[in-house]
Amino acid sequence: MWDRSRRLPTTLTSTPLSSPDVYDMTAGSSLRAGVAPRSNDGALDGPQQPNKAPATGVQAAGMRAVAAQMVAFYFRAPVKAFFRGRIDYMGYARAINPHITAAARWSWRMTTPAVLAHAIRTEGWGFIPNQVLPPLMANTCIGAVLYTAYLHSLSSLHEPSSYQTKRVFPPPPPSVTFTAGLVAGGIQSVVAAPFDALQTRFRTADILEGKYKTMWHYAGHKLRSIGLQGIFAGWTLSFFKDAFGSAVFFGTFETVKSQAYYEYVTRYYGSRTRDTLMDKSIPYIDDSDSRPVIRPHYMLEPMFLLLAGISASITSQLIQHPLSEIQDVHYRRLEALDFQAHEENRPTQIMRRYYHAYEETFTQCKRLAMRAGGWRKYLYKDFTGSTIRQVPSTSAGLIVFEVVRRKYSFENEEVMINHEDARILLN
Repeated sequence: MWDRSRRLPTTLTSTPLSSPDVYDMTAGSSLRAGVAPRSNDGALDGPQQPNKAPATGVQAAGMRAVAAQMVAFYFRAPVKAFFRGRIDYMGYARAINPHITAAARWSWRMTTPAVLAHAIRTEGWGFIPNQVLPPLMANTCIGAVLYTAYLHSLSSLHEPSSYQTKRVFPPPPPSVTFTAGLVAGGIQSVVAAPFDALQTRFRTADILEGKYKTMWHYAGHKLRSIGLQGIFAGWTLSFFKDAFGSAVFFGTFETVKSQAYYEYVTRYYGSRTRDTLMDKSIPYIDDSDSRPVIRPHYMLEPMFLLLAGISASITSQLIQHPLSEIQDVHYRRLEALDFQAHEENRPTQIMRRYYHAYEETFTQCKRLAMRAGGWRKYLYKDFTGSTIRQVPSTSAGLIVFEVVRRKYSFENEEVMINHEDARILLN
């Protein structure tokens, strides 16, 4: 029977992190890599725990939306240049604000709170539930689907991740996190298709002129008007952008957060002299092993967590930024395609029109690339500025995602990495 009065860490022998089996367990360890077994009276052994992935996804998505507005104030640039969520929930508020023009210099009146306050004074408090809340809810929903789908996919592909403990050990290899991110991004692109269709066809003038009273009215009327073929027009580009962008996004994050962190502490403390290790060792009772036990500095892991968020944001932009340039060109054709689809009665002819639209988009992008001096200059135009604006909010979203995931996970035993000269104890 497992003695709960004594907390014994799982002991592991370090091996190169490039190997799929990152660490080899010593004899007598639990079947779960890196986690000691548990037993509860009247309960089955094993981590049969409820799934809390949806709550994690919703909180991380909400933080990402809020952080994107906070970084806008941080950079003090025109509002139109800030990193936006998938759906711009402040577009109408900016349109009715006389202080925001193309030639206007930045002022405090252009900040999100000031723009929102002006809209409420002009339209009344009903402006928030009618114009701001629908797109804000859409952003949160899309983000929640992405994070939740990723957690479920990762749990299916990597058994230790399915136990939902605070520390997943051994960590999933990059190939697994890449695949889980690919699946999650693909699912997100399907869920986001109606919202993307509404965003690309939105005209502020339609609401200003009274054609639509609220965002709810606009969404219902437009979706009925364009139909299913209009909703998924341009979805192929969106799928590649979301799927591969998310794959790189989560693959980079998990690799830096876990693989790189474990490799660093193993190499750093493994290269110290024995006298240094003895000075840094902590009291630990184990008569069978005389090696000192080291606990890494408490700031090391948060630093790698922050570095993981920044790295994931930058690497995902390498995929998403060029595809966004092509996507913007293609979306300009959707209004004309919607009109042609209404005039056409044969479904095969409608699909042919949408297929030829991709060919026309490629031809136009090719001309734009020649004018810009090559494909690289065209596709990565304004890449640096866009990435810098996106890094803070994306990093914040990933950090909150990880913190909340740990909050809703369950306690597991401490993990110990065995090295020739020392043992490294992870909380």
